[in-house]
Amino acid sequence: MQEFNQSVASKLNLRTQDVTAVLQLLDEGATIPFIARYRKDKTGALDEVQIQNIQDEAKFQKEFSERKAFIEKTISEQGKMTEALQEKINAATTLAALEDIYLPYKPKRKTKAQTARENGLEPLALLILEQGNIVLATEAAAYVTENVKSADDALQGARDIIAEMVNEDAEVRAKMRRLFETTATMQSKVLSDKETEGVKYKDYYDFSEPISKIPSHRILAIMRGFMEGVLRMVIAPVEEDALAIIDNQYVKAHNEAAEQVRKAGKDAYRRLLQPSLESEFRMALKNKGDEEAINVFAENLRQLLLSSPLGSKKILAIDPGYRTGCKVVCLDEKGELKKTDLIYIHEPGRLIDSEHKIRSLVKQYGTECFAIGDGTAGRETEQFIKKLDLKLPIFLVNEDGASIYSASEIAREEFPDEDLTIRGAVSIGRRLMDPLAELVKIDPKSIGVGQYQHDVNQVRLKERLDQTVVSCVNNVGVNLNTASKHLLSYVSGIGPSIADNIVKYRSEIGRFENRKQLAKVPRLGNKAFEQCAGFLRIKDGENPLDASAVHPEAYDVVKQMAKDIGADVKALIGNQELLKQIDPKKYITDTIGEHTVKDIVNELKKPGLDPRSEVQQFEFANIYSLDDVHVGMIVPGVVTNITRFGAFVDIGVKQDGLVHVSEISHTYITDPNEALKLNQHVTVKVLEVDAHRKRIALSIKQTQEAPARKERPQQYQKREQPKAAEPQKEVSIDDALSLLKKKFGK
Repeated sequence: MQEFNQSVASKLNLRTQDVTAVLQLLDEGATIPFIARYRKDKTGALDEVQIQNIQDEAKFQKEFSERKAFIEKTISEQGKMTEALQEKINAATTLAALEDIYLPYKPKRKTKAQTARENGLEPLALLILEQGNIVLATEAAAYVTENVKSADDALQGARDIIAEMVNEDAEVRAKMRRLFETTATMQSKVLSDKETEGVKYKDYYDFSEPISKIPSHRILAIMRGFMEGVLRMVIAPVEEDALAIIDNQYVKAHNEAAEQVRKAGKDAYRRLLQPSLESEFRMALKNKGDEEAINVFAENLRQLLLSSPLGSKKILAIDPGYRTGCKVVCLDEKGELKKTDLIYIHEPGRLIDSEHKIRSLVKQYGTECFAIGDGTAGRETEQFIKKLDLKLPIFLVNEDGASIYSASEIAREEFPDEDLTIRGAVSIGRRLMDPLAELVKIDPKSIGVGQYQHDVNQVRLKERLDQTVVSCVNNVGVNLNTASKHLLSYVSGIGPSIADNIVKYRSEIGRFENRKQLAKVPRLGNKAFEQCAGFLRIKDGENPLDASAVHPEAYDVVKQMAKDIGADVKALIGNQELLKQIDPKKYITDTIGEHTVKDIVNELKKPGLDPRSEVQQFEFANIYSLDDVHVGMIVPGVVTNITRFGAFVDIGVKQDGLVHVSEISHTYITDPNEALKLNQHVTVKVLEVDAHRKRIALSIKQTQEAPARKERPQQYQKREQPKAAEPQKEVSIDDALSLLKKKFGK
């Protein structure tokens, strides 16, 4: 893809040499995380987003080039390529423009115009297009044949030919497309017998909004209603404006022939152009909505994957339940399952036994904290544990996707002898310990964040979410001796098969003592080692640098740094005073640049630092169901999902409330991500409770004091205050009538 480096650089407003370096590295098999972290000197320190954009744009331009070559070949084979046509093709910069040029030459099903041409009516169509002062009836009568029964049929056939010519006119389509872009609206109406069935689409029963302004969530909502057969949807500009474009292009006189051309133009718009462009813009709007929704999902997923980990703790995890009881598991500090049990906290006769079981398990397995699933019966289970007064931290854990994991092949492989409920409880406990390590085992679509994820392009969604998982895993780094093969598979340059080989080799040797041992893993060659080594950590290994993000290719640089200041590498790591003595410029060479040296020094200051923040405890208010929620109450909550139209907040009643984007901040924001993050602890005010629809409207800004308005600068204040208005005198009816007579007479 390197042949597109200049055009990609121009499109993305980046330096050509940086784009060239990125495309070359990608062609050589380098991954985006590796390029962003370890090849900054070559790429001008482009970040992952910029590198991804380069890859996507180069891919698009490659596809565009291939399509252009195909069109040129097809037209040439038809013997219709001209110099002027080639110039038009060369000038096209979008796929839409390219397809417009190709349209007249594109093989198509039999059309009305083709039938008319077969009936010999093309000369009549061309004669009408000249718009001379002809007698239409006489001219048309000359074309009456066995297949053309009358003069009117001849005129209809001629109009069909003209309509197709108008439709295939690239200039008309370009102007029409601009009209759609600037003035078209997306309109929806409910189908006559669907008012009750489609009540969830009530906001769109009679709706219209310019496509240039409509937000993605409304696009996807209307399209879902359309696909479900509840709504009728139209995308179009004002018809008169569209017809004016055609008339200006084709109508050149005021006579009978011109009127035929005008009729053909209207038919071309209604039958061909409008449906074609509506379909095109529907697809474009769908792609826009998809991309926006996918961006929302990817950002939420990133925040969820980078949620604060509790770390290595002995955890008692509970998957709550009513009728079937609460599933209890005890995990050691490595997340290994040590004990399973079952308690019934909703049956009074079994409460004492349940309390005894929990106290015994805590004592026997040295439990350091509780992890409780936040789904059904979660709050009640939390209250039960609190009443035991064991003086241990209690965490409610988001259990979205835990049931998906428990029924998965991964879970069956990990726990072949345990049932689904036990696997789910283990997942809840491990998710508290390390959200990233556990969530990578679950299909991201099942994690419960995002908007309209089931409506968007599933291939693109999976591609983007996989990119997000890879980015997060490599950003945090992976413990080579404890990571599961599922976590390892997302490390740069590895993948599922090599990850499986790493785990098998690890079980053979007990543990990795240094990164060099990776070379002995089957199928992990030099290129894979280059890509993955810096992201794999070995704690308490033979080389202290193996626990850091310093890449093995830079170990000699660190050794030289330590030697120059008279210290060993181990003493250098984390020693701020020694690191201050290092002059980074001294170690810049042809192969190790300024960015790399700076990264090395920064990593040595805090080697292997986990970028995730520490987990914080949270406690809900004393409310447990929708019946406990009342308008006006102010309660704590946790942000569980962020969309473009607002944020969902869990206040502890099994039904998340919505904080509309307008109720998030006193300052104007268009994207909730500007003010909120997933899992953020917030205080909210209840604005509305709709028990029937199970909806809660919340506000964050109404719990906060509005910022004081700034005084206007003195120079902008008026020097003189306006005089107070004089009180008006009372006027009697007679006086009023007298005044009116003077002014207007009788």
